[in-house]
Amino acid sequence: MEFQEVVDRRRMVRNYDPDRPIPPEVRERILQNALHAPSAGFSQGWAFLVLDEPGDVATFWKVSDGGEEQENPWGAGLRRAPMLIIPLSHKQAYLDRYAEADKGLTDKSESHWPVPYWDIDTGFASLLMLLTVVDEGLAACFFGIPPGDRMDAFRQAFGVPEDYTPIGVISVGYRAKDVPSPSLKRGRRPVEDVVHHGSWGNRLA
Repeated sequence: MEFQEVVDRRRMVRNYDPDRPIPPEVRERILQNALHAPSAGFSQGWAFLVLDEPGDVATFWKVSDGGEEQENPWGAGLRRAPMLIIPLSHKQAYLDRYAEADKGLTDKSESHWPVPYWDIDTGFASLLMLLTVVDEGLAACFFGIPPGDRMDAFRQAFGVPEDYTPIGVISVGYRAKDVPSPSLKRGRRPVEDVVHHGSWGNRLA
């Protein structure tokens, strides 16, 4: 598939065929491509928890949604995904990397960081996975784990260390008939509304 077609076809899909598992070679390509994401200082402070056994997927939904999504048609469709990938960011990997001699931030203070690059870089990796899914003819959706008790239950169920932060979940599967999100009615903002050329007040012609 041509790259522009991959970009144009990328959508958040919330309903899957539960009877079509992800081939192992496709799963591996999705994960391998994630490793090509940029990362500050090549810190690579990320990890990916893959759930593709039915029991593990069921456990995820049990601990993370409290059963509420079963009342929601979109939630029911998400639960049919045969594979979930949870990208996790590791802040300490960045603080440690930038304390090394070639960077020199030996105090390991977060104040040196204008934004949390550990989360941003893990987001880059997530986008590469989303694009690879499209290139493989599959579908995906990125969504979050609710904070508080549900996040705690998720960590406990899967043994996730406290210093790794789940930035979201990527459901992956073969697309079934889907209900488009009502948010799509907002339309895509045109380039001239979001691009400032040369200075903030200058728009693209």
